[in-house]
Amino acid sequence: MPVTTEMSESSSIHSAKLVSLARSLSGLGLDAANGGPGLFFSDGKRKVDYILCYKYKKRQSSKPRLSITSNGSIPIPILGRWETEAESGEAGAPAGEVEEPRLSEEEKALMREEFEAGLLEAGLQIERDKERATGLGFIRLHIPWPILSREAELQKIKVAVKKVSRLHTVVSDVIVLCMSAPLKGDLLCLDFLSFRFLHVNCLESSQSSFLVFNLCFTLISDVRQLLHEEWANYGVMHKYQPVDLIRKYFGEQIGLYFAWLGVYTQLLIPPSVLGIIVFLYGIFTVDANVPSEETCDDNLNITMCPLCDGVCDYWRLSTVCSLARASYLFDNGATVLFAIFMSLWAACFLEHWKRRQMCLKHAWDLTSLEDEEPEPESLDIEDHLYGYLINVSTLLFLIFVTFSAVFGVAVYRICMLSVWSMNPDPEAKASVRMTVTTTGIILNMLVVLVLEEVYGAIAVWLTELELPKTKEEFEERLIFKSFFLKSMNAFAPIFYVAFFKGRFAGRPGDYVYVFGDYRMEECAPPGCLIELCIQLSMIMLGKQLIQNNVFEVLIPYVQFHSYIKKRAAENNEENEEEKRPKQQFDKDFTLEPFEGVSPEYMEMIIQYGFVSLFVASFPLAPAFALLNNVIEIRLDAAKFVTEIRRPDAVRCKDIGTIWHIMMIFHVINALCLSSQAFVISFTSEFVPRMVFQYMYSVNGTMNGFTEHSLSYFNISNFPAGTAPTTTLFTGVSVCRYKDYRDPPWEPDAYTFSKQYWSVLAAKLAFVIFFQVCK
Repeated sequence: MPVTTEMSESSSIHSAKLVSLARSLSGLGLDAANGGPGLFFSDGKRKVDYILCYKYKKRQSSKPRLSITSNGSIPIPILGRWETEAESGEAGAPAGEVEEPRLSEEEKALMREEFEAGLLEAGLQIERDKERATGLGFIRLHIPWPILSREAELQKIKVAVKKVSRLHTVVSDVIVLCMSAPLKGDLLCLDFLSFRFLHVNCLESSQSSFLVFNLCFTLISDVRQLLHEEWANYGVMHKYQPVDLIRKYFGEQIGLYFAWLGVYTQLLIPPSVLGIIVFLYGIFTVDANVPSEETCDDNLNITMCPLCDGVCDYWRLSTVCSLARASYLFDNGATVLFAIFMSLWAACFLEHWKRRQMCLKHAWDLTSLEDEEPEPESLDIEDHLYGYLINVSTLLFLIFVTFSAVFGVAVYRICMLSVWSMNPDPEAKASVRMTVTTTGIILNMLVVLVLEEVYGAIAVWLTELELPKTKEEFEERLIFKSFFLKSMNAFAPIFYVAFFKGRFAGRPGDYVYVFGDYRMEECAPPGCLIELCIQLSMIMLGKQLIQNNVFEVLIPYVQFHSYIKKRAAENNEENEEEKRPKQQFDKDFTLEPFEGVSPEYMEMIIQYGFVSLFVASFPLAPAFALLNNVIEIRLDAAKFVTEIRRPDAVRCKDIGTIWHIMMIFHVINALCLSSQAFVISFTSEFVPRMVFQYMYSVNGTMNGFTEHSLSYFNISNFPAGTAPTTTLFTGVSVCRYKDYRDPPWEPDAYTFSKQYWSVLAAKLAFVIFFQVCK
């Protein structure tokens, strides 16, 4: 008896403090109809743990009844007369609801009565909200403390055995009081036990009756206001995230996501600073760069071969002066050192996160957590065969679609180059290459954004067809499919520019054609690195800006406000006596459902691939990623706090699906070193410049490199119909093109020269040296 008295006194003190804190933080007054605060039952003492929501369609003559509060012993009466047809397709219905369309409203009412009786028998307490003209009904659930204590014992929850009373000071002006009894002070444990007891003991035992409910969610608690002020606020961007508070409110899975995002963002600071230094080094030394100065020198009078057959004219090398100077900003000696640093940084990042992860697992008591998800009965191979066949065929088709999109954009550039070269305006002809490149990159970015949204939906559909046994297995397969499709979609255009563009174009007089009449596109004389830089920056920045501002902010904002307007119009149709201040569950019902953290991880994984795989072509990528992530943290925080319903407090084993994500990071790191080595060797001009300076230069300088890197072509060797039909140049007998080939006056004209093989050997040697250095 003393223990019982002490527990009851502690519970009453705890409830009084929660009521006071709820009123002070949330500003929720007493409800006019039910006489209780929005987060509590009508008595103001019992906290609402869960909300059950259902749709109904009643006769116009039926009158709404008052709320009924149950203390666990009062039976719930039948809800009254109902129509025989269910209302379907109503706006605002949550995605993924399960409802049997053949059930009449009377049958649904009986099933709800059966389910509610089971809840009462299990010891839960129920309070039903009055029926409304909008067709939505809410039932509030409270799980008493003895039920939670029993569940904690069954789940073997580790808690303190000694009563404690302490104050957690989160910020200087906000104080949260912990409860005076063991276990009661852990918000996550309480929510987890409530969820576990409700779903395992009640929902799973009577699933057929539970299907008549459209939604089950927990209310936003008082910690929400604290998180909104100290986390989901752009004014606190300079502060560390309250990771422990995030974990207590949302659970370990979301807490680990934001902890990882914080570590990743913090470790982006060193490469961002170094990347800016590399870029500034290029700006300060561009005037001393001999190859770009030779390209800009009109006195050299270098005439280049036409960019297309027939309609394209000869052109001066000096017209790409600005392109050559811009290329040097990212293609200089400091870029190689920066690429080596980024390879080491990628490995250090993973090791640092593993250490931080182990600290969080120890602090959050996840080291000995057992798997809570029961293993269902395995299906036969015949049950999975259909899904596997659809998966394989669909993935092969999507691979074809992705590469067809890349090839289509390349064909667009080839065709537009020929079409726009017909313009008689000399100024328009001079800028045709830059115009075609810019429009092609923008088109590529739009294709990537559209296909990414399509691939995300297809990945979910394919995973559902595989019939995974558990939710964890579903998340694992979804992550791998999403990564495969989205990474292929995002990186395919960049791989094409980096390693394939200009490699198979041929030479003047012997070009490679597509569709019979259009030549394969070539790189500019300064190389393909500047185009790779522009392509990477446009796709990376476009994805971040458009996805963050349109898909994550603008579209949810428009959807939310359109729904609010529709609900307001429906409320205006109600009688005056039915109107009352909004309850908390009314506000929570309008929020979006939680869809997991896999999309958030996928977004960051793709960004990590941009930063690590191709940073040698764009040293500013870490700086832009850092700027995006600083905003992304607060943007995601605001979304979790204000735009989605509070997720169920489910404790995940270890760190959930992040182990599969860590495997993806290891794959990216394995490709990081090779990708950067090949970008520097075969895409940039670093190796050819070094070969010329130390093997072919007369005085050991870069003087004469531009002349050395261009080959000769006799215009009399043009095949019929490929020479320019009209030209503004007179006295042209030979033109130049970017390659290492013997001149036309040599016995083996237009074959690869000795310089070509020397440069190729040096490129392969650099790839090996770069990998050994790591």
